[in-house]
Amino acid sequence: MSVMCRKLCSSILFEHFGQIVQCVAEDLFKHGARPLELIRYATQLPLTKVKEALCVLIKHGFVRYSQAEKGLEFSLIYENVLLVLRYPKYMFFVKTMCGDESEMILEEVLMNGYITASEVITKAYKKIEQSPSGLQPSVPVLKEKFELLVKNQFLIHTVEERRNEKPDFILPNLNLTAIIKKIEGDNNSDPGDSKIYWKVNFDRLIQDLRDQIIVSAIRRRLDENAGELMRQLIFLMYLRTASWAHTSNPIPLTEIKEAVKKTNYPLLTHHVDQYLHLIEEDSSQFLKRVGDSGGGQFSVNMKEAFEQLAWATLENIVMERFGSKAARIFRLVRDKKYIEQEQIQQLAMIPAKEAKHLTYTLLQENYIQMQEMKKSGVSAAPIKTFFLFHIDLNVVVYMEVEHCYHALYNIMQRREYEVNSNKRMIDKQLRMQTLTTNLKEHGATEEQLAEVLTKPLQSNYLQIADMMTPSEKQQLDKVQNTIKKLGITELQIDDTLFLLTMYLRYH
Repeated sequence: MSVMCRKLCSSILFEHFGQIVQCVAEDLFKHGARPLELIRYATQLPLTKVKEALCVLIKHGFVRYSQAEKGLEFSLIYENVLLVLRYPKYMFFVKTMCGDESEMILEEVLMNGYITASEVITKAYKKIEQSPSGLQPSVPVLKEKFELLVKNQFLIHTVEERRNEKPDFILPNLNLTAIIKKIEGDNNSDPGDSKIYWKVNFDRLIQDLRDQIIVSAIRRRLDENAGELMRQLIFLMYLRTASWAHTSNPIPLTEIKEAVKKTNYPLLTHHVDQYLHLIEEDSSQFLKRVGDSGGGQFSVNMKEAFEQLAWATLENIVMERFGSKAARIFRLVRDKKYIEQEQIQQLAMIPAKEAKHLTYTLLQENYIQMQEMKKSGVSAAPIKTFFLFHIDLNVVVYMEVEHCYHALYNIMQRREYEVNSNKRMIDKQLRMQTLTTNLKEHGATEEQLAEVLTKPLQSNYLQIADMMTPSEKQQLDKVQNTIKKLGITELQIDDTLFLLTMYLRYH
């Protein structure tokens, strides 16, 4: 794990779990697997605090423990810490697939690490009651949504890893009457699922986001029908191939046509052969024809797909950083595999001086590499040596992953600075919102609210004589816009990071 990755993970833990959890995790970052006593000695924290921090980290899947000669040893799983950045994407995906109630259930599971079905239904019910979303809380509906999440394998039993068996998605028999009583305050009721805990199945969510990237790439390159065809091909791939296989087993044309008939895409149904041919002939190489029996057989090539997507991403990065001419040189070096400087100047159709400058800029920034070659059978004089430029894709991808870590860390630091610098104004606005909410709950009209917010009141609990000035409101709007932009940028950078990590997973 790199230094920048460690800083990012530390910043994530501080933002979401506080300083004590961050401090314990930092020690595990530095020293790897450690027993409890060494962690306590290094952090200088009370033993109870260290235990609480480790409990939080274990509960959320950030730390694993194993039996050693001198007792339990704890080690950090930094990949799971980085997943926290993707929680909003997971929630939005589940909301799109399964509805608002499912999103709330998933959010509760993410917040708790692992939780029983009855507890999460109770918490989601109370949350819906308090939210202004307009949803009507219903225990049977929430139970159905929970079952839907389990059916789609978004939730999984926590005991699955210990048993070393296949993932367990068997639902317990919940007592809805007991859950309703629990919501009403009767803590003695037994819903029937004690000690049966559920956690988020991140592997499944990562697969779905991976599939979304492939489908949206084909949709952008061709059209909506081609995107739907790719979605059906991926679904058929799951029926006969392991989820993370590099290449799917052959899919017969007859099965593809049967799957397409069930969709609401009449144009695709009539022209499925042509769309298959288009995707097959496309330079992205997402799909390959692997046989002619039964009208043809096709294979989805995930490994090749993410290699092509990684190349496209890197070309866009080079374009943004160094301009279109540098991107042209980058593509030329990629196409030729190995190429001399003189050939670059000739084929790129760029003035020699500028081509040389851009080539060595890319070399200096590590986007292209240079290999020294000597002509065989001659002396080792410098004049007999020549240099070939090439691209080591793995090297460039690892470098860009580090750039993503760095950018995400900077964003989090900037957001923290903005919040801390304007804490007084943010707190003041929060007090105003709390006051307004309280008045609305007590039946205040809009006119009364307007009067309260513009005139100081003499009251024991409503101290609003120090209401925000116009300049403070303007400054606060600016800060909120900045924080919003930082949040959007964070999601966009994480999209790039996710794509590049998918490439590394297949290579």
